[in-house]
Amino acid sequence: MKKQEHNDLLDTLKTRFERNPQRHPGLQWSDVLARLEGNRAALKSLHAMEATGGEPDVIGHDPHTGRVTFCDCARETPTGRRSLCYDRAALDARKENKPQGNALDMATEMGVALLTEEQYRELQALEAFDLKTSSWLATPPEVRALGGAIFGDCRYGRVFIYHNGVQSYYAARGFRGMLSL
Repeated sequence: MKKQEHNDLLDTLKTRFERNPQRHPGLQWSDVLARLEGNRAALKSLHAMEATGGEPDVIGHDPHTGRVTFCDCARETPTGRRSLCYDRAALDARKENKPQGNALDMATEMGVALLTEEQYRELQALEAFDLKTSSWLATPPEVRALGGAIFGDCRYGRVFIYHNGVQSYYAARGFRGMLSL
C-alpha cells in the first residue's frame, strides 16, 4: 500500500470510529491505532474491506489482551462482494451460469473470516444491517457436508438465519468479513 493510501485508510477508519461510538463504547482511537501501527497484514485486509464497500469499523475489544475486532459495518452487504456462491467446491460444481467467485476464497484472499451465526447476531445487536440484502455466514461442517450453507439478514426488526444450497448465488447476497488484531 502506498503512503497516501495508508494515510487515507487510517483517516477513513478514524472518522468512522469517531462517528459510531455506540459500536465500541469506552475504546479510544489511540488504542486502535496502536494495534494497527506496523501491522501490514491487518492494514492490507482493512484496505480490501474498504475497497469492496465494507466500511469496516471496530465492534469489539478485549481489555485483557488489547485485541480489537473490526467488522464490515456497511448498512447492506458489501457491494464488491456480492453474487458469490459459498465455496470453491460449489463454484467448481456449477456447470452453467457460474458466479465470478465464492465467498470463502475471497475472504481468505482478503485475510478476513466470515462471521459465525453468533457473531452475526452480536453485530445485529449493535444496529440493524442487511435490511435489503443477506450475508453468507460461516457454515457448520455438518451442514456443509450435506450441501448446504447458512446466511442471515434482518427483516421486520428481527434477525433471520436461513439455509441455501452452496451453489446458489444472488445479486443481493454477499458476505461480511471480520478481523481481530
